Amino acid sequence: MSGLLRRVSWNLRRRWRRVFALLVIGAGVLAPFITGLWWTLPLVWFLGLFILLPLAHTLAKPVPERDEERPGARTGDPALDALRERYARDEIDEETFERKLERLLETEDATPAEHDDTVTDRVRENVRREVERIRE
Repeated sequence: MSGLLRRVSWNLRRRWRRVFALLVIGAGVLAPFITGLWWTLPLVWFLGLFILLPLAHTLAKPVPERDEERPGARTGDPALDALRERYARDEIDEETFERKLERLLETEDATPAEHDDTVTDRVRENVRREVERIRE
């Protein structure tokens, strides 16, 4: 039974917009029968779906953190950032992360001809720091 309750609570937390929309549609269908007025159906649907749902979504939406506020959030290298995000989401284990990080470090040694050296040096240094941090 706890699995069912856990699934219901997860759905309410993650998919509350769908649940809200279904409740609004159901309330709109029931409104003319309860009040005896036919125009309550479109009124409930309009208020619920076009006013309350976007308002609730806007108020419940988490505020994203700015990159400047998180130290070391972005390195400037999209490959390294993607690898770090995959590791943070537990899509890859630590050994795979280290192996791919080493491979990134090896490929960063080959500097492109028209690439700014300061960017390459920063990326190399970030990758080396990341490797040292993981090994500790």
